[in-house]
Amino acid sequence: MLDADIRGYFDSIDHGWLVKFIEHRISDRRLLRLLQKWLAAGVIAHGVWNETLQGSPQGATISPLLANVFLHYVFDLWVQQWRKRRARGDMVVVRYADDTAVGFQYHADAVQFLAELRERMRKFSLELHPEKTRLIAFGRYAAARRQEQSLRGAPETFAFLGFTHICARTRSGKFLLVRRTVRKRMSATLRRV
Repeated sequence: MLDADIRGYFDSIDHGWLVKFIEHRISDRRLLRLLQKWLAAGVIAHGVWNETLQGSPQGATISPLLANVFLHYVFDLWVQQWRKRRARGDMVVVRYADDTAVGFQYHADAVQFLAELRERMRKFSLELHPEKTRLIAFGRYAAARRQEQSLRGAPETFAFLGFTHICARTRSGKFLLVRRTVRKRMSATLRRV
């Protein structure tokens, strides 16, 4: 399984590519001009205006929409093609903004996908976060594979969308996916309360 995160995603969106992707969907020149003005408007931080040459304006209501349009072309469509052309086994993809979880039937597919994803991101001035992007053994057979490799302990967990995902077993021994609120978030909320 691949747990991937894009480093500084909202700050790294290339305006030139973003405008090309939006032009692919929208032909109204007035709306395109308005979006370009929005991108060039800059950001006021601590009372000081800063020009933005790349990235989506932080805090702007349109930022998540623009970011998702960008990743639709850079990631989603590319993944569909990759799945059809390269994947030997099953592949499950879940993306929310810049966080992505991709499950693979075969480890070799995961390794190849990660290498090609890094290159794909580089073409669009993006980079996978080195500490937050990792390949892990996860799923129904992860515990058995760890035992075969003489590794101790339970399979690795991963955090996605505020939940820690854990491989577990029911009392009858069937695979069970357990989701728990990320500990940092829960601790912070309890402190605030």
